[in-house]
Amino acid sequence: MTVEQQARGRASGAAGSGRRRSRKDEILEIAVGLFASRGYHGVSMDDIGAAAGVTGPALYHHFAGKEAMLVAALIPVSEELLAGGQERSAGHPDDPRGALESLIDFHVDFALANPAVIALHLNELDRLPDEPRRRIRRLQRLYVEEWVTVLTALHPGTPDGEARVLAHAAFGLMNSTPFLGGEVDRRRRAELLRAATLAALLTHPNA
Repeated sequence: MTVEQQARGRASGAAGSGRRRSRKDEILEIAVGLFASRGYHGVSMDDIGAAAGVTGPALYHHFAGKEAMLVAALIPVSEELLAGGQERSAGHPDDPRGALESLIDFHVDFALANPAVIALHLNELDRLPDEPRRRIRRLQRLYVEEWVTVLTALHPGTPDGEARVLAHAAFGLMNSTPFLGGEVDRRRRAELLRAATLAALLTHPNA
């Protein structure tokens, strides 16, 4: 299943779950799936309108344009990652391994639940204007620093710069989910991603 199909499935599934969602939220989720699968420049407002069941011009009642949709998708996600990372690391103040395991669980769950957004972060962030792009980059840096703090506590003596390399390597592993096929079910994928990431980060970099 493609990231576009997954996004559409979540939009329709939410409607049937009893969870109230605004029309704006539904349109944004559909747009994210299209951007992720076709590329930002490969999608028009008319394409989004057709997928959402409304005319292209009607979309402007909700969003000023594609750029506004991209901002609306990426900034809340970056804020969510940072808040979740801070909460997970703070939950294990004297246990760096426990904090690392909690961070990995959190990030793997997020990546598996949001493959389209992961693809947008990887491929489309540079499409944003300077101010929102700088805001997102700052949120991302703060999230990385949560991992750096945990990794340097777990491996005393590791320079912060090297811990950042390890954190970004772990993100690359966990964020590979948009490119995985469906031959392995989600639960097993989560287990594999957690185990591989933990094994990589538990290895002392100076060993």
